[in-house]
Amino acid sequence: MHQGSCLCGKVRYMYSGEIDEVSMCHCKQCQKAHGSTFVAVAPIRSADLHITQGGEYLKEYRATPNKARVFCGECGSPLYSARDDLPEAKRLRLGTLDTPIAPGELYHAWVSSKAEWFVLDDKLPRFPQFKPLH
Repeated sequence: MHQGSCLCGKVRYMYSGEIDEVSMCHCKQCQKAHGSTFVAVAPIRSADLHITQGGEYLKEYRATPNKARVFCGECGSPLYSARDDLPEAKRLRLGTLDTPIAPGELYHAWVSSKAEWFVLDDKLPRFPQFKPLH
């Protein structure tokens, strides 16, 4: 069981599934949305994510037509994204977790868009865009 919250603590959630895969997304939208060089996200099952407090504070922004970026309307913390054509899945923003995780798979995505001044010096797999499906 994982727990998480936004910066101001008004929104809290529980996630009862596993977090096995983590991607560091370097796309320009993630850079803008998070004010950082990349964001760590994990694919999760929508049915296993439960907002336990502050659902009324959730707001969404659509930078692209088919995808909602969901955040706390009070403090602005990004919580997850959800695609209209994939309702069974969300992409959790891992900086909001309050519990530790030990993912088995970590990688960089969208390195073709990474900040030119940021140096990737780890040995994690890198993908120019999305990680290819198996």
